Amino acid sequence: MSIYATLWNLKFPRFGDWYNGCDWVEVVAQGVPAHVGTPTPGYGYEAGDPYHDFLPPAIPFPLDSDEMTMRAVVIVTHGTKKEVQQYIDPLLVLPGAEYEALSFQQLCHRICAALQGDHPRLVAERINPDGSRQLRFSDGSTRVIPREPEPRDQRDEQG
Repeated sequence: MSIYATLWNLKFPRFGDWYNGCDWVEVVAQGVPAHVGTPTPGYGYEAGDPYHDFLPPAIPFPLDSDEMTMRAVVIVTHGTKKEVQQYIDPLLVLPGAEYEALSFQQLCHRICAALQGDHPRLVAERINPDGSRQLRFSDGSTRVIPREPEPRDQRDEQG
């Protein structure tokens, strides 16, 4: 049984920066409910929190609470490997209270920064007269993306 509940799935630019024709990756938010590992008696964790090595600290959880408070939210790319319950190399691991306090814009910025990793940041995209595109990065490097061929009209092939 998993300790995670999927909160949402969204697509983000694979390397954190959007440009015309960029690749996209599915990003998944996995919530860990507050009762998981809680020190509150009655939830089965009286002997200790088995998830303390890879999740933010467990939080007390009132027995009569109906709230969907999260202990943590783990942000991963679709297909991220797990060892038992631990995601290997997640993008972000946030305490539930921190996740709830973030605006969508702040969260997107943090996810894009995590996807970017140590790659330089995209600062400009130029469309050349031949239809190719040139990407310029914060370290001064550039990358040229060739123009994509025009789709052929299928009627031309049928004669």
